[in-house]
Amino acid sequence: MDNNTFSNETILAWLNFFSNGTLIDLEHVKILDITRKNKNVVPTVEAHRTTLVFTKAGDYDIFYRLWNAGLGDCEVWFNEGNVPIGKIYHKKVSDMINRGINASAGMLIINKAARNTAKIGLSNELFQKGSIHYVGSEIRSIILNKMTIAPQDNICVISGESIAIEAAMLASEGNVTAVEYSSADRNTLEDNIEHFCLHNINIVDHVDEKTMKDCPVPDVIFMVASASMDQELDYFIRVNPKVRIVIYTLDFTVAAGIKNTLEPFGIINPEIIQVSVSTLESNNMFKQQPAPWIISAKVERFLHIV
Repeated sequence: MDNNTFSNETILAWLNFFSNGTLIDLEHVKILDITRKNKNVVPTVEAHRTTLVFTKAGDYDIFYRLWNAGLGDCEVWFNEGNVPIGKIYHKKVSDMINRGINASAGMLIINKAARNTAKIGLSNELFQKGSIHYVGSEIRSIILNKMTIAPQDNICVISGESIAIEAAMLASEGNVTAVEYSSADRNTLEDNIEHFCLHNINIVDHVDEKTMKDCPVPDVIFMVASASMDQELDYFIRVNPKVRIVIYTLDFTVAAGIKNTLEPFGIINPEIIQVSVSTLESNNMFKQQPAPWIISAKVERFLHIV
C-alpha cells in the first residue's frame, strides 16, 4: 500500500474490517478514494450518511477541512496503521481537527444529517467575495438543470464561476475545466475552489488546441455568450460532436439571432428560454433580477468543421 493505490481486494478487506468491528450498516456505503487527485471529500460526506474514505499519508488538514465545512458532528471510525487490523477508534470530527493522516488507510465517516440529495442552487452568500458578480441562485439552478450533469461527466465552464463550483460537486466522478479570461476572476475562483475543498477543477485562461490538450474532452459545456463564442464552439464540437451546450446571455440581439449563429455548427433546433426572478424585499416591494436567456443545444446535423 506504499504506492497509495487501493485495489478491490484492499477495499473489501477494509469493508470486512469495519463490518466485523462496528454495528454500522454498510449496505449503502459510499466508497471514496481521495488518493486520486480529483476526488472531493467534503461534498461527498455532506451527501452520504456513510462514507468509506481511503486516504494517503501526509494529509494534515483533512479533519480541519471537514470541520470548517460544518461537518464537525460527523463521526469517524478508524484504526492505527495502514492495514485493516487492530482496535477501532471512534471520535467526532470536531475532536480530530488537529490530527493528520500518518499512513495510507481507510476510515469510516458517518454523517447522520446527510442530505442524500444533490445540492443545486447554492446561496450566493456561501461563495467567496471577490471580482465576480454571481448569477442568482434560482437562475443557476435552472442552468444546472439544463446541463443535466451526470456524476461521471467532464464539463467545461466558460466565464461561469459559480456554475463551475456547483458542476464540480455534481460531477463527483468527473472533471471541470473552468475557462477564465480575467486574472481577477481566476483568483476568485481559486479562492472558491479552496473554500469548498474541491479537487476536480482545472483553470485555464482561454480555449484553443494548446491550452485544452491536457484537459478531458467535455460531455457538456456552459458558456456566457461573448465575441469568442464561435471559436469556442468550433473547438468543442470538433473534439466531441455529441457535446451538450448551454449558453447564457443578457443580450436580446444575441438571443434573437442565436439560431442563425448555431446553424453553421449543425445545431438546428436549440431550446431558448428567458428566466425572470423577482424577490420580495423588506419594504414589501419586489426587486427583479436580470432576466437572462438560456439556450440549450446539441448538434443534430453533423458537419465537417475546419
